[in-house]
Amino acid sequence: QVQLVESGGGLVQTGGSLRLSCAASGRTFSSYPMGWFRQVAGKEREFVATTTSDGGSTSYADSVKGRFTISRDNAKNTGYLQMNSLKPEDTAVYYCAATDRKIIGTTWQLYNYWGQGTQVTVSS
Repeated sequence: QVQLVESGGGLVQTGGSLRLSCAASGRTFSSYPMGWFRQVAGKEREFVATTTSDGGSTSYADSVKGRFTISRDNAKNTGYLQMNSLKPEDTAVYYCAATDRKIIGTTWQLYNYWGQGTQVTVSS
């Protein structure tokens, strides 16, 4: 079992930066791929970024490519999402997720462990 807790969300102006953290409990986190998703009320959960268990391979949604960076520190059982050049359309609740299926993917149904989410609001 893995439990995930996000932090680092908040209010930022357009063009600003935030770094989200995802603290994991459980010794198996380091063997699981993880990802970040976001959701706006009334809309489907949207893929943002994902990385392999060792952080060696990553994938990003086109909308965030070049602005966001996913990373992880398995020694600290923590994943990160560095968000730069933020835009109002990035406003959403951001969730970290992990999967024990040992593959990375962009669909939220692949992930079976989820955090509670952290709100990111970008003002124009």
